Parts: sequence; C-alpha cells; structure tokens
Amino acid sequence: MNSNLTDNDLVRILGIIPARYASTRFPAKALVDIGGKSMIQRVYEQASKATELDQVIVATDDERILNHVRGFGGTAVMTSPDHQSGTDRCFEALGKTDGRYDYVINIQGDEPFISPEPIDHLASVLNGETELATLVKVIDNDDILFNVNVPKAVLNKRNEVMYFSRQTIPYLRNAQSQEDFLKSHVFYKHIGIYAYRTDVLAEITKLPVSSLEKAEALEQLRWLENGYAIKAVVTSDDSHGVDTPDDLDRVTRKFLQ
Repeated sequence: MNSNLTDNDLVRILGIIPARYASTRFPAKALVDIGGKSMIQRVYEQASKATELDQVIVATDDERILNHVRGFGGTAVMTSPDHQSGTDRCFEALGKTDGRYDYVINIQGDEPFISPEPIDHLASVLNGETELATLVKVIDNDDILFNVNVPKAVLNKRNEVMYFSRQTIPYLRNAQSQEDFLKSHVFYKHIGIYAYRTDVLAEITKLPVSSLEKAEALEQLRWLENGYAIKAVVTSDDSHGVDTPDDLDRVTRKFLQ
C-alpha cells in the first residue's frame, strides 16, 4: 500500500488534463471553438462533473492555453514543452499543485465530450493498493477489432492487463474466418485514460523507454515490462478523441447537431 495512505484516510484524487499547444496533425486544437466553447474548456467542464475528483487542473506548455483556462475560471499550471508524454507532464503538474493527493487521473485533453461517469468508475478501484488503472471497452465490431490504430488489451482473471497491442489479441488460431472472432471470444479496446498512484507515478517517469514500448509505440507497455500491475475497469462509454479537423467535424455532428 502507498505509505502516504492509511486505512482511516479518504483517497484524494487529482484530475489532470495535459494540453499541448503544438500538434502535428492539428495545431492549437486545445483552443479550437466547438459550439461556442474551446475544446479545453469543454474537457475541463466535463471532467469537473466527476464526483470522485477532488480537483481538476490543466497542465499546459503554452501561456495562451494557461491564460485561456484561467479566463474561464479554471485552474492551470505551466509545464515544460519538452515532455515526451502526458504521464511526464502529469508528474510535473502534480509537483506544482498544492495539497496531498494519493492518485492522479490523466484525462485526455482532446475529448471535448468525455462523460464524467467513466472517470468516476475508474476512481472506484483506487483504494491505495491499486498501482495503476485504466479503462477498457468490449469490442463489438470488426472494424475496431482489426484496426491497427486501435490498441487492444488482454486481461487476466483479476482484471489486470496482461498486454496491450495494436494487433488483434488474442489471435484465434481455430477461427475459420475473421467474422468468427467476435463470436468466439471477448476482445477489449483500450480507452486511454490512466490513473496513477502518486508514488508509482514518480517511479514510472524515471523508467527508460522499454523494448516492448518501442515495438508497439505504446507507453503503457513500459510499465508492464517493469513489473507494475495495471487494473482494468470495463466501461460501456467509448472515447471520442479529436486528432484531426476531420475528427472534430465527426464529433461535432455526433454531439451538437
């Protein structure tokens, strides 16, 4: 158990939304207008509805985002522009935030219509023993199952992640065709929202890039390769991330029209 957490303590959880200004495929997307509000404001307001979070902050690398968040009444901290991942940015932001927190939940800054319910659902397993946790969703269509851009997860009997891959895992050797896969096995899509126990967050940010991480280009494999346990929480909510202007058109049509 985290040495900073006793049985008589309430678990305190900090929600952090990493928000970079630069983006190869969609520069300044954190500030793009979506129905009268910026993307980062929508993420912040949705995350703030989660009842299990004690505080929500934005961790950014740009004063334009910092001032914008403070302008709509949000809390934001400046972090280095040199971080390679949201995990690293979360760790720096934690150190710049007042108060004691037992866990950090890393909330994607490009999901303007994220529901607060899966955030609370993820928080429900943060009991002091859990080192790391993430969300998964049962895959129900072949397009997702065989899309190498969608990470998948394999779970053990304790609902801990055994492995993540962009490939379809497990491979069903005896399936007659791809159409038989979903009929024969339960497959999970990884939803990229993470919870870190704060002492573990400090440790994993010091780990070097691992061989599995290089192979799959999935940061979370570094943690597994170094022996950390990642609890999986099954959710019915899907992710609706915005990586490109086309994605923005898609989610805007889905949620605002």
